[in-house]
Amino acid sequence: MAATINSPVVNATTATPRPAAGYVWALARISLGWIFLWAFLDKTFGWGFATPAAKAWINGGSPTTGFLKGTGENALGGLFSALAGQAWVDWMFMAGLLGIGLALVLGIGIRIAAGAGTAMLLLMWAAELPLTTNPFMDDHIVYAIVLVGLALTGAGTTLGLGNLPIVQRNGWLK
Repeated sequence: MAATINSPVVNATTATPRPAAGYVWALARISLGWIFLWAFLDKTFGWGFATPAAKAWINGGSPTTGFLKGTGENALGGLFSALAGQAWVDWMFMAGLLGIGLALVLGIGIRIAAGAGTAMLLLMWAAELPLTTNPFMDDHIVYAIVLVGLALTGAGTTLGLGNLPIVQRNGWLK
């Protein structure tokens, strides 16, 4: 089937969206990246949005305790609340927030960020089961779907560093 003026140009390895769609995906990428990056910054420094300064990571607080301790009554609460506050969980969580956030904002490593971010979001979704406002769908699932869309559309090439020759030569950087 031949591509038309209004459809994406697709070959076996890439999909090049129309210019307007590329900018929408780029804005979605940067916005979602900022959500991850902001969570990292606020939990690290306690800038008072979700994390007060006294509970900041740099002040000895645990970035995972608040969320994971609150899952005790949920279906998988025993598993997740047992992980709360463990140093290795805090470090993995914070490294994930930082890495995913930077990758999305910069437009490089989108595929890795999509995989890691989807895993993180699905774990957070599972920790909240059963959901109170919907049988199965919440923002974690929607964000995961958007991450997959970002990876599949090559969203790092518009308003990002995804067009750099080093990124184009190394598939793992896309």
